[in-house]
Amino acid sequence: MSKIGTIESVWRYPVKSMRGEERDEIFVGFAGVYGDRLFAFRSSANRVGFPFLNAGEQRALFRCQPRFRHPEKSVAPYNLAEAERISPGATPLYPDPADLMIDIETPHGQVYAIDDPALIDLLRAGMGDQHEVTLLRSERALTDCRPLSLFSVQTVRQLAAEIGTPIDQRRFRANVYLDLTSGEGFAEDQLVHRSLRIGDKAVVSVVERDPRCSIITLDPETGEKTPAILKAVAQKHDGGAGIYAAVLIEGMVRRGDAVELLD
Repeated sequence: MSKIGTIESVWRYPVKSMRGEERDEIFVGFAGVYGDRLFAFRSSANRVGFPFLNAGEQRALFRCQPRFRHPEKSVAPYNLAEAERISPGATPLYPDPADLMIDIETPHGQVYAIDDPALIDLLRAGMGDQHEVTLLRSERALTDCRPLSLFSVQTVRQLAAEIGTPIDQRRFRANVYLDLTSGEGFAEDQLVHRSLRIGDKAVVSVVERDPRCSIITLDPETGEKTPAILKAVAQKHDGGAGIYAAVLIEGMVRRGDAVELLD
């Protein structure tokens, strides 16, 4: 076991394609980060395999900020400590859905409950009649592919150098940003098919590189496009940036925690 870096920051995204929130700590569970992507909007115009309305279709999504109505209940499962004391460790329970209710602040400062029909009307604005938009809620993270996404700050810097302009790392919407001791961009690619301990307890298996789409071209503040980012990823890095992982052992993960290679 060897230390390969530290955790620069941890993030979750309560609503798919909306703004995320940086946390001091997150609970990494088998189904993903606690409180991550619990809600999404479905568009009737999208394919069955991926029915979600995304910021590429409605950029207003990207500028909406979700907030938990009861933030003190959104940190981790309420019975986590007790479950961990049961050998070899019981799987903790998620709370009543009302405890993880979300309100949405729009770019214009309006606040709506996530299930307010007026919010759906706002999101449908300008999209045409083919988009019937409905709200989805899940007890597990509605991630695109794998439960956990990781991205190194060194890769952000390398991409910025390649396109000749600064890049806000929030574009990549990772749950865990790594500060790797190697100092090299895209060093996380070498972790595919290997296991990591992140924090004191959580263990993850890195499954694959993250194939990127046009979402990374959108500025997280303005929604404006920078196509050069995706072009650099496609032409110089085989279309991938960052890594996906499956969770083998659940646990809390905090900013500044060690990242250790287990095999």
